[in-house]
Amino acid sequence: MKTFFKQLSLAGLALVFIASLSSCEATQNANNKQKGAVIGAAGGAVLGAILGNNIGKGGNGEIGAVLGGVVGGTAGVLIGNKMDKQAQKIETEIPGAQVERVDDGIVVTFDENSGVYFDTNKYNINSASQVTLDKLAGVLREYPDTDVLVVGHTDSTGADDYNMTLSKNRAYAVTNYFTQNKGLSNSRFTTNWFGEQSPVGDNNTVDGRQQNRRVNVVIVPNEKMKQDAEQEAGN
Repeated sequence: MKTFFKQLSLAGLALVFIASLSSCEATQNANNKQKGAVIGAAGGAVLGAILGNNIGKGGNGEIGAVLGGVVGGTAGVLIGNKMDKQAQKIETEIPGAQVERVDDGIVVTFDENSGVYFDTNKYNINSASQVTLDKLAGVLREYPDTDVLVVGHTDSTGADDYNMTLSKNRAYAVTNYFTQNKGLSNSRFTTNWFGEQSPVGDNNTVDGRQQNRRVNVVIVPNEKMKQDAEQEAGN
């Protein structure tokens, strides 16, 4: 997790910087081809969109390595334009989801109010959640040159160890649904989890706990998209 902690140190300042440029709505954040180089200089902000203002513990693998570096210059402009279009598509297909364009990535947040939720102490994908995930799977299939990070979270109700395991099971339930049920390539997916350790809402309130019981789906350019953009920028 060394890469993760190094990048997380940049997240707070980068989030403030990004926020000064645009709102969180992808449709209002769709002018990246005009400011691609500026956003390219603010790497690491996507971590803040996943973790809030807290450093999570647990999980498997290095989130920083999955997210990779932010591409700047002309190639970054080209990538930003492609990711803008994908974010807008997600917003159109899944109007209840929270969609953010951060750095080169797209952060989609699902909680109990936005389309993917789990019954108490359960981690199976219910029929209502399947409808939403089916729509997202369609977008991922339409834009194959991306990798996907799935991150699970819980509220603070219950023991920390239990919540860590629950968030792991819920994150893997989403990943497995995409790869086993919808036929998306397993090589595109990385799964991580943080239990109750990264709240975005107040665990002392009902609404806050609902916000914290969430799954983030982070979509980032894969190496092919980056190489294609670099080649196009060089022409």
